[in-house]
Amino acid sequence: MTQHPCICLRRQHHTTRKILEHFSPPFPSPSQTSPLTIVPVRSNRGPPLTMSAFSVFRMATRAIRPNGLCRAPQITRSRMQSPVTLAAVRASNFGTTSKLLSGHEDETFEEFSARFEKEFEGVQDVFELQRNLNNCFAYDLVPSVEVLTAALKAARRVNDFPTAVRVFEGIKAKVENPEQYKQYLESLEGLRQELGVALREELYPQE
Repeated sequence: MTQHPCICLRRQHHTTRKILEHFSPPFPSPSQTSPLTIVPVRSNRGPPLTMSAFSVFRMATRAIRPNGLCRAPQITRSRMQSPVTLAAVRASNFGTTSKLLSGHEDETFEEFSARFEKEFEGVQDVFELQRNLNNCFAYDLVPSVEVLTAALKAARRVNDFPTAVRVFEGIKAKVENPEQYKQYLESLEGLRQELGVALREELYPQE
């Protein structure tokens, strides 16, 4: 008896299902399955790449930058100077600088004395007195007795007793030895007594 091809195929299909059920257990029903557990998996890759805040800021400023924004002028290569060039220019300027003179370098001792006698005779306040004394004692010499006499009279005229005492301190600091200081004291003794100017060693004998 001839069988229909479709029936043969269905029977073969059932036979294959039975063979599979024999070798593998049946799948559990949805009611019998255990709850699904999610196990976290650690990835070996690093954290996701994120754009830094600085990059975002740069992109934003570029997007909104006005066309009229002023830019700093660029220095051309011809205007740039190396440190060696700058040093050479400074050295040349230093070498060609003219010497500044005060105008009294060539005067003699007599001219020096006459100039400061005139300066002290014109003193009208303490500031002028102290300024002239600083200028006078700044030279590498000891002022003459005539200059010191004019300075002491100027101190008396402006009623500046402390400065008069310091005039003798300046003499003591400028002379080369105590013998020269003693000669100045002898020459100015009469004026000192007349003006009532005491010496530092008389005011502070313990020193």
